[in-house]
Amino acid sequence: QVQVVESGGGSVQPGGSLQLSCVVSGIDAELWLMGWYRQAPGQRREFIARVRRDGLDEYKDSVEGRFIISRNNAIKAVTLQMNRLKPEDTAVYYCYADTAREAFWGKGVQVTVSS
Repeated sequence: QVQVVESGGGSVQPGGSLQLSCVVSGIDAELWLMGWYRQAPGQRREFIARVRRDGLDEYKDSVEGRFIISRNNAIKAVTLQMNRLKPEDTAVYYCYADTAREAFWGKGVQVTVSS
């Protein structure tokens, strides 16, 4: 059974930093894409960042320059370093992993940015 487990959420003041981590287990297939989405209350889930197996990454415009995504292919893990956080970054953050045939999602972690 494939498991996608996120960790690292929490509360932080504006301008602070948090690091989210995600590990995928129970799958032998290569993970072509790994990344993060988020969903704020009353809003649709939105793309935040993703990284290909070869390291090529992509970001939502509003987080580029503040967030950094990285992955460890050997342990099927992806990390999202979030810096200079803003109140509008408050959301549940979801990790996903894509084999190009199917995608797997975590249950999400809460990130709250508030003074």
